[in-house]
Parts: sequence; C-alpha cells; structure tokens
Amino acid sequence: MKFRKYAAIALAGAMCMSLLAGCGDKKDDTSKDSTTASNAEATSGESTDASAEEENIKATITVWGPAEDQSPDYGEWLQGRCEAFNKEHPNWDLSFEYGTCSEADAGKTVTQDVSASADVYMFANDQLQTLIDANAISELGGSTADYVKSTNSQAVVNSITVDGGIYGVPFTTNTWFLYYNKKVYSDSDVKSLDTMLEKGKVAFPLTNGWYNAAFYLANGCTLFGDGTDNDAGINFGGDNGKAVTDYLVDLVANKNFVNDESGVGISGMTDGSIAAMFSGSWDYKALHDALGDDLGIAAMPTAKIGGSDKQLLSFAGSKAIGVNPNCEYPQVAVALALYLGNEESQQSHYEARSIVPCNTNLLESDTVKNDALVTAQNDTFNNTSMIQPFVPKMGNFWTPAENFGKALLNGEVTHDNAAEQTEAFNTSLNTDVAE
Repeated sequence: MKFRKYAAIALAGAMCMSLLAGCGDKKDDTSKDSTTASNAEATSGESTDASAEEENIKATITVWGPAEDQSPDYGEWLQGRCEAFNKEHPNWDLSFEYGTCSEADAGKTVTQDVSASADVYMFANDQLQTLIDANAISELGGSTADYVKSTNSQAVVNSITVDGGIYGVPFTTNTWFLYYNKKVYSDSDVKSLDTMLEKGKVAFPLTNGWYNAAFYLANGCTLFGDGTDNDAGINFGGDNGKAVTDYLVDLVANKNFVNDESGVGISGMTDGSIAAMFSGSWDYKALHDALGDDLGIAAMPTAKIGGSDKQLLSFAGSKAIGVNPNCEYPQVAVALALYLGNEESQQSHYEARSIVPCNTNLLESDTVKNDALVTAQNDTFNNTSMIQPFVPKMGNFWTPAENFGKALLNGEVTHDNAAEQTEAFNTSLNTDVAE
C-alpha cells in the first residue's frame, strides 16, 4: 500500500492523541470522537489529500541518525528522505537540523538530556527499556501503531513492544551471521563451525557478549526465562554451562581460531589470511568490495558442544525510528518517523547502504528476496536467533560476558577449573550493577 494512504490515516485528525499514546494532555471525549471520525473519513477514501487537512506549521525539526546515513558516500540518505517528506506536506514549512548518533548509542546519548535531544532519532531496540525509563521515547498509537503491526512480522513488532505499547517504527532487523570465502568453504562446510575450523582460520569476537552468548544459548542456557521475565535471571551455569566453557577452552586453543577485535576479521578476510568471520549487514559493503563473488553469506552454523551438534543462536532485534516526547510538534515528528520507516524509505535505504528491510511487502519483491544478504539475515532472525532481552537486568550481562571472554583468551579458564569458573561467571551475570 502506498505511504500517502497511511499518511492520510495518521495525519487527518492532526491531533496528538491519534498519533501518540499518552502524548501531552489528555483530550476530552469530544476530541477523541472528532479524531476517530476524521481518521475514519481518511480511511474510507473521502479525504484524498491529507496535506489539505494539515494546519499551517513552520518549524525546525531535529533529526539524529548514524553518520553513514548522512554521508555523501551513501547519497545523504537521511537528508534526502527528510526533504522528500517536506515536499509531501506543503502546509508545513519545515527545516531540519541533523545530528550524528548511531542507533547503538541512542540509549546513552538521548537520555543524557532528553529535552535537548532530537525530535526524531534512530535506535536499536535493545535500548528500549532505558529510553522508556528516562521518558525519552513516545509510545505510538492510532493508525501509526496500526501501520507498524500491519507491515511487519510479529517477531519484529514484539521487538519494539513493551507492556502492549509500541515504541518506534522499525526499519530493519538487527542480528549477526556468517561471512565466508567461497574459495575455502563449500555450502556444506559452513553448516558446522568445527568443520570450518579444520579448513581455515575463523574470526570470532569472543570478548563481546553480543556474540559469545551464542554458545551458551545453543546448549540450553537461558536469559530471563523466555527473555521477558526480569525476575527469572540468567542461567549460564550448571552442566550445560560447563560444557560450553569446555568447548570455548578448546576453541581458543585451536590454531585456526582468531579473536576478532579492532577490525581483525575484515582485514583478514580482505587479505586472505582469514577465511570466515561473524558480523552483520553493516560489514557487507566492505567485504563485498574486497571479495566480490567469492563472498559467501550464511545463517548460523552448529558447534559440537558436549559431543552433540548444537545450533548457535545469535542475539536478534530491530532498529527503529523513535519520537521524543518533548517535541514541540508531535504530529510532525510522528509523521516523519513513520515516513523514514515506511516501505519507500526502506527500499531506498536498502539501495543506498544494503540495510536489510523488514517491511513484509518489500521482502516479497524479487530483488530483495533473492539477495543472499537478505536471506542470511532473515534466516538467522527467524530460525537461529533469540530476541535479545531488554528487561532492566539485562544491563548486568555485558561487562561479565566481556570479562569472561578475556579470561578465556588469557588462559585463565581451563578444563581443570571450568566448573568453578563457569559458576563464578554465572554469579557475576546475576549480580546487580552498582548504582
């Protein structure tokens, strides 16, 4: 469905309540009724031009996004989409101020001073609880929430939903998978990490908790029950955890294992000294430029843990467009967030930077669904991953996971002390971070 129809639905009422759940003051019942009627009129097709119903607004909207989206190397994607949005709304006289903030840094940067932060910004969904707790992100309601639910898989919708409320307009799934050199590995080889290690050097970021959790999750260890129960805690201990630790001790000792940090994986793939690495879509361009048709991409392999092949599970989530509750013109900010995440914008984002779309209509297009990058990311997201928990205690996970990876690399963890070290690791994962 064309975005203009959704814009009409989202904007026809031009009222905060139809766009943001809980934005500003509560309206009385008359306001609610008029908004509902206006939305119904737009939906029925009686209103053919949403812009004709928009109040005149002159405003400067602050937008934050990653540097790559604003770079001439990628066609200044963000600026181009904002200017296109401006043209769609002739009753709004808008100018834009851009700031650089990666999706991964939004939770930290926006919450430092919410009132001074961007009206619209991009964020990774694992920071959602942090943003909510700081009152730094608006819950989306009405037709905006309907659009999110109708154009994304349930898993993607779940990734930006907290207590039934939708926060943000998703524009891509976010996970990691396998890149490999086809000259070294066959399609069959890359189904098993152990087979790969027999044939060539493999880079893996063992000191990064976003990656090393994959081995523990593969062997039945749990994070917050099903990932949503904050009180359930983390269970990386017991026999399951020890078996993983034993596997990782052997992994570090393998001559074909390389710890991937500071760009070691990409540089090794480029010069041929490394045959495989684990990363996400953000490294696709550099790797494809270096390897061309020899670049292979695949979903997660298995690892032989405790004598059995276990499916490695990567963390997965989404990236989305959020709206600051302090924005002066919420109707403009919500409409812009929706526009930056709509089907047309995801198409142009994919063309500019190989950002894998999550819009269900777009995923069915021949060009997108036949792309090996899209296939690998979606196969991983849907079949070989766990939605990364964003319950409050997940914040306790990262530092202990990093430290345990370092202890493995340094030889502090051995087969002799694996049980003891695993239990100590598990205890540290369940120790609240000091305020």
